[in-house]
Amino acid sequence: MKITATSLPDVLIIEPRVFGDARGFFTESWSEKVFNEAVGQPVRFVQDNHSRSSRGVLRGLHYQLPPHAQGKLVRCVSGAVFDVAVDLRRSSPNFGRWAGVELSADNHRQLWVPPGFAHGFLVLSETADFLYKTTDTYAPQAEGSVRWDDPAIGIQWPELGVAPLLAEKDLKAPLLVDAKHFD
Repeated sequence: MKITATSLPDVLIIEPRVFGDARGFFTESWSEKVFNEAVGQPVRFVQDNHSRSSRGVLRGLHYQLPPHAQGKLVRCVSGAVFDVAVDLRRSSPNFGRWAGVELSADNHRQLWVPPGFAHGFLVLSETADFLYKTTDTYAPQAEGSVRWDDPAIGIQWPELGVAPLLAEKDLKAPLLVDAKHFD
């Protein structure tokens, strides 16, 4: 398994070894021991989620605040997405900065988005199946969001030639300056 830090040192790209032949492929998609060594601490996942979206759907930027802050280990098992993490920790030298990476069924990459970061993705393929493990269960009272196109963050989303399709709550998400943050 190859682990690479993004421009945000706590956000990691995880590339499992893939063994393929004429029959297909095999990969170990997650190992507690290897993962915990990579992130430098024990992480306990409590929930798995699966979403399917069509081309141009943009989900995010979402997060949960303490005491229900979530870390997420995300991957795309069908299609392709551009996946983004934004540092929302006020005490971090990277506060308000973002990192993005393409995740796809072809590249098998995963992204570790630790607690304290907002997360979102844009679907690049006709459809995409997106899986993620979380370190806490969904708690609507702890939910937060930040505008996907906030100029203060400046995410460089891939150009698809169509306007992104967003949920109503994402259209109404606050700018970073008005959003709830982590300490």
